[in-house]
Formats: sequence, C-alpha cells, structure tokens
Amino acid sequence: MSQISASWGIHFDQSELLCREGCGYYGNPAWQGYCSKCWREQNRKQQQQNRPHELHPKTGTSQNSADGCAGYIFAKFEEKKSSEKWRRANTMKKFFSSTKSLLKTDILPVFPLDPQTNPIPRTSDFTDFLKSLRKPATQFVQKHCISFIETIQSKKGIPVQEQSDLVQDFYQSMTSHFQNYPTEESDRMMDNIEKMVMTQLYKSVFCPDNSQDEQKDLSIQRHIRSLHWVTPEMLHAPINEGKAEVRDDIFFAVTAMIEMDSKRAPQDKLSCVTKGSNFLFKAIQGSTQEPATADDFLSSLIYAVLKANPPRLQSNLQYITRFCYPKRLMTGEAGYCFTNLCCAVAFIEKLDASALSLSREEFDQHMQGQRLQVRRIPLCLLKSDWPGLQQIQQNQKLLVELRARQDTVIRGVQNMQQELKDWPQSIGKEVQEIMNRFPLHIPLPKVQLPLAGIVRPSEN
Repeated sequence: MSQISASWGIHFDQSELLCREGCGYYGNPAWQGYCSKCWREQNRKQQQQNRPHELHPKTGTSQNSADGCAGYIFAKFEEKKSSEKWRRANTMKKFFSSTKSLLKTDILPVFPLDPQTNPIPRTSDFTDFLKSLRKPATQFVQKHCISFIETIQSKKGIPVQEQSDLVQDFYQSMTSHFQNYPTEESDRMMDNIEKMVMTQLYKSVFCPDNSQDEQKDLSIQRHIRSLHWVTPEMLHAPINEGKAEVRDDIFFAVTAMIEMDSKRAPQDKLSCVTKGSNFLFKAIQGSTQEPATADDFLSSLIYAVLKANPPRLQSNLQYITRFCYPKRLMTGEAGYCFTNLCCAVAFIEKLDASALSLSREEFDQHMQGQRLQVRRIPLCLLKSDWPGLQQIQQNQKLLVELRARQDTVIRGVQNMQQELKDWPQSIGKEVQEIMNRFPLHIPLPKVQLPLAGIVRPSEN
C-alpha cells in the first residue's frame, strides 16, 4: 500500500485509507480494504454463492434434486433423529436446570420509538446510563441487551466470525429503534449499549481458543522485539527526541497504546488509540513547528508501535474490528486513527531493508545483532533529567565510536596479513619471469686443461 523513498520516507495516498468499494467510508486491511458495511455485504454474497440448494419447504428435499423420493425419505429420517435428540436433551435439562431457560435465542421484536414519548438520557456517562435503564421508557433496552448477552454466552464454541456477525446484527437491530432520534442522541445511546454488552461478553469473545489470535500475538511481538534497533531517522519520522516536550509526548503515546489491552469495551480500546495518536500529532508539531502531514503521522505511528510493542496487539485489533459499533470505525477521528494503526502494523509485518533505506547486508547485520547500536534510555527515566543518565548515554556513544575505530584497525591488520602472505609468492613469480627472459648460459672452454693433482701415466 505504501511506498518507500530514501529521501522522503513513507508515502501513501489518502484515498488508500478509504473503502475500495468507493462508498466514502474508511477501509481496513483486516477487511481487505473494505469498510465494515461493504465487507459484510461481500461475505453475504459469497455465502449465498457457496450455499447448497435450498430445501423444499414441505418435502425437505432439494428443488433441483433428481432423486426426489430418496431425498424425501432421508430428510424425514434426519427430522425424526433431530426431534428425538432435542427431546432427550430437554428431558435432561428438566432435571439439572432451573425453570428459567438456559438458551435464549429469541431477540425481542424491533420497532421504532418516538422521541417525544420515549426520551433517552442525554448524559454520556455510562453509570448514569445504567441508572436510567430502571425507568419504564428505557427498560426495553435492558431486556434486549440481557436477552442478547445470554444468547451469545449460550452459544459457546461457535466460530468467532459468527459471533461477530451476531453482534453486528444486534447493533443494526438496536439502531432501528432510534432511527427517529437525532444522530447525536442515537450515537450516544449505541455507544452505551455497546459498552454494556461487550463488557459482559469480553471473556467469551476476546482471543477465543478457536482462533489464531494468540499465535499472531506471539509472532508480531517477537518480530517487533527483533526491530528494537530501528530509529526515527530510519523511518524518516520527524521526531526530535532531544526536546523534553517531544519525549513526554512520545512517552504518553506509548503509554496509551500499552493501556489499550487493559480496556474491555471496544470503544475504550479505540479511545486509547485516538489518545495516543493525538500525542503523536503534538510530538510532530513540537519537532517541526509545523502541522503534521499524513506521511509524518504514519511514520511516527510505526515508530511508536515499535517502541511500545503493545501486549496482545493482534487480539486487540481483531477485537475492535469484530465487535466495535461500525459507525465508529467508518467515520470520524477514531476511524482515521484506527485505520492508520492497522496500516502501521501491516507495514511492520513486512518491514525489510528497502523500507529503512538500508542494504540487505546491513539489515541482516542489524537483525542478527552484529551491528552495535546505542540503546536508548527509557523515556520514563529520561523525564527525570538525571546527569548520570546523560553521562551513560554519552559513554554509549563513545563506545560505539571506539567499536567502529577498532573494526577499522582490525580490517587493516587483516589486509596487512594477507599482503605478507602473498608477498613471497609474488616475489618468486617475478624472479621466475626474469629468469625466463634472461636465462644464464656459461660456455665450455675449447682446450681441456689438466686438473690439478692428477698424474699422467706417460710421466712415470
């Protein structure tokens, strides 16, 4: 989605944040670039295409089946078997359960309300909202919510995507109650309903056992930990951590992202994302003295995520995506910040050498810990401005410089050793070439001279 430039950093078009269907709402990488509304419509179309032929209402057989008699007999057998199984299950429940039904699958009928006869509380405080549910005008909300909570809790073991579809359908049905109300009042009511429902269902739907969320959490956590050496300069993020106010804003942004895991309601987790993003905007403006651009914000958000390494990051993103009131993710400040966060996580998962303007060799050395980097002092300690900590930071920089000089000396010694090893061979080669060019030739004498000490036989 994004492009990398060695001189300007991360670039992306604002239109890439919007739904690929062209509806004007924010898309999401988890929905393949669609908004929540278009994504659900795409899923429904696909399910209808993959769904087998519908059964005839009377015979229970496929309308396109060639063997109608066999299908009818099999359908009657399955109907009898299911009826017998249901009867036995209900017989056991009469012995071991109370008179109250354990499985509530029927949601109360939906009907639009009149704002004049059924006013809703104007407060945004969640405690006041719970108190208002005791009034007759809003008791129907409590009945709907309790019925739906019991329905979801009774359906244990179903896939998490089906749970998400049930929750989104519930939001849509509840929104129909307040279609005659002003938008602000309707949105406030739906926020409170979402918080009430999802706080109760949190343990049932967050990071379920039948999903891959936990494995993805461990994978992204290890990957981010291995990228601890990445600096704002490598990401071309306009963050000047030399300023105390910028360090404070980065610290608060990191804290907000870590705090996201402690919240239960999707809107509270989303508020942590928005809060951290606002601190990043302040940090960018404090560093450049100019308003932050979209490119600056995304690169700074990537750096903040690497610095925070939020716990259960993928589980929290998936939880917000699946169970948040869709209007929050499709529009507004919260939707913009969350879409950028998903893009930042997707960027980190595919981070490579070209994204950081490094060669492949340099990137591998950083990942393997062969390149020594200055370990930054935690922001919580830098806030104290202790002279000792500043001295430690300076000593670390000196150690890095000494390590670089030592590496240079070691490379020089290795080159000299290699030259000394090659020198005898080069000298021998030159001597041999000279001897081949100028061979040594000693001529023999014409008169053979007697050798000293040898007596000729004739002289005796």
